[in-house]
Amino acid sequence: MTVPCNHLDQIQQVTPSAQGCEDCLKTGDRWVHLRLCLICGHVGCCDSSKNKHATKHFHATGHPLIQSFEPGENWLWCYVDQVMLEPAE
Repeated sequence: MTVPCNHLDQIQQVTPSAQGCEDCLKTGDRWVHLRLCLICGHVGCCDSSKNKHATKHFHATGHPLIQSFEPGENWLWCYVDQVMLEPAE
């Protein structure tokens, strides 16, 4: 079986950096949905938000994996492999 993502070994136990988009909170801006970086805990806004802070965080740091930070959502996204994953229970 082929593993669709080679970055899962980089996942860390993280503490969310904020309860909203860390960067939007600093500027007083709004977001649509939140994403949690599974490498460092940065909370950023999704690509449907005008600032796209989660993706900007990936480009600035190279941290490949995010998880939805929305209630009831549990999926992961790998920016490098461009693949959505369901976490192992």
